[in-house]
Amino acid sequence: MVEQITSLQNQRVKLAALLQSKARTRRKEGKIVLEGTRLVGDALTQGIVPEYVFYEPASVDYDMLATIQNTRTTLYEVTDEIMRHVSDTQNPQGIIGVFRLPKPALPDMPQRVLVLDAIREPGNMGTILRTAGASGVQVVILAPKCVDPYNPKVLRSGMGAHFRLPVVEATWNEILGYCDALQKYVATGGGETVYSDIDWTQDWALVIGNEAHGSGDVGLRFGAGVSIPMASAESLNAAVATGVILFEAQRQRLAI
Repeated sequence: MVEQITSLQNQRVKLAALLQSKARTRRKEGKIVLEGTRLVGDALTQGIVPEYVFYEPASVDYDMLATIQNTRTTLYEVTDEIMRHVSDTQNPQGIIGVFRLPKPALPDMPQRVLVLDAIREPGNMGTILRTAGASGVQVVILAPKCVDPYNPKVLRSGMGAHFRLPVVEATWNEILGYCDALQKYVATGGGETVYSDIDWTQDWALVIGNEAHGSGDVGLRFGAGVSIPMASAESLNAAVATGVILFEAQRQRLAI
């Protein structure tokens, strides 16, 4: 079904704009916004159907629109003004979908767990999630003080990672209980063990700390310190450090 919306005062338009800008609204309503052909398409590929979709006729991908129509999702044709009002980007791609907030389940017997400790920068968070999915991590757990994983910038930089692996928020007590049977490590500049010397073929959980300050007190006590040798005293970006360690873990696993 296709309907037209021409007013910025439309309640669906107002809600979508708030979902883009307010984490509180996302949690209260249990909804998120996915913007652009890539993100909407990734969700559809995983069998996740939008509640409704806005599209702007002059810039929408009509193949994507046909795919959405096959799901019997309500489509709203909107003006360029409305699309720009709802969009979180400077150059909207002509399609925005409102979806239910994902509530993924934790794997029962985890073998590869990534824990993020107070990661605040949305671009870093999204890149880390994307890297985790590509390197075989089974679940990403967000400890307190992380940026909202459904922030629009996190969603864009994650490029669909949210739909390919579970991303959950938890307290430190919950994290410690869940990871009790695993080998536990914390990435830190002062770590005694070089990351490549660890046996990553064993079941493990790894903590990656805040971009500026590293892990907090609880995170630092989580497990053994792991470091990445560097040619200078400069520290690595959190997302880069995560990639270095996770792909070494994948290399070891694939070499068995």
